[in-house]
Amino acid sequence: MPKQVSYTTTNSAGRKRKAEDEEPPPDDRMSTSPSPSLHQRPLPPARITKRPRPGTSGRPLALSRLLETLDADSLRNILQTVCQRHPGLGAEIEQTAPRPSVSSTLSVLKSYESALQAAFPFGGDPTSDYAYNRVKPALTNLLEALADFTPHFLPPNESQASQSLSYLDIATEFIHRLPDWSTFQHRLHKQNAYEEISKAWTLVIQEAAKRAGGIHIQYGGWDEKLTKHNQQSEGKLQEAVHEMSKHLGWMGVQPPPTQQHGGRPDDLGSVRQELLSGTYGSNLPVHVGTW
Repeated sequence: MPKQVSYTTTNSAGRKRKAEDEEPPPDDRMSTSPSPSLHQRPLPPARITKRPRPGTSGRPLALSRLLETLDADSLRNILQTVCQRHPGLGAEIEQTAPRPSVSSTLSVLKSYESALQAAFPFGGDPTSDYAYNRVKPALTNLLEALADFTPHFLPPNESQASQSLSYLDIATEFIHRLPDWSTFQHRLHKQNAYEEISKAWTLVIQEAAKRAGGIHIQYGGWDEKLTKHNQQSEGKLQEAVHEMSKHLGWMGVQPPPTQQHGGRPDDLGSVRQELLSGTYGSNLPVHVGTW
């Protein structure tokens, strides 16, 4: 009977050997353990992911930037339009805006005067009716500006006499430079302007004489300036000159002699001022003894 051969041991051994074959050698097991050198290697920098920016699109300017682009005329027109639509804003703007100074007012008047000069036609008679009709709108703008600005610098709205006198000195110069038209009716503009500015001088002098002993009209040469304006206007500021002389004489200050038409001194007025100031006869010789 043939001998049976058992393959059980052989198969288990084969399976055991196969497991041993698949098991890594000792060197390989050591190589798979963490190496200290890996911890010493610098890590690559982390990649920064940029967020995509939103798409570019147009948008209106901010109010502050919009105002920066506007010139004075555009800004003034916008404010006037807004105030017409919202009347309550007008009073708030008046309270918020700084008071006009003499220098800022002078620049405005100069702009109107420049517009008047630029409106004259080239050639021809600058005092003719044709020239008057050409420049009438610009002339009206200048006269209206003088009429509007003058009350602003008068008491009680303006409490500083020096500011009032400085403005009146400049405003009178503008009136001197107004055209002398050949037609009498057209010359009334300049004559009326002289009358109004003379009343303004008179009011300021009266109020200045009541404060601080009239020191503002004693110093600064305002009497001489007013006398010069009166001479240049051919006596149209005589009322203001008389008011100045009256207060200076009361304060004991000798005013400059006024000029009558023809250039002769007003002797009666000079004697009157000496009587008021108590200096009459001080320049006469004193007789000693019997007369």
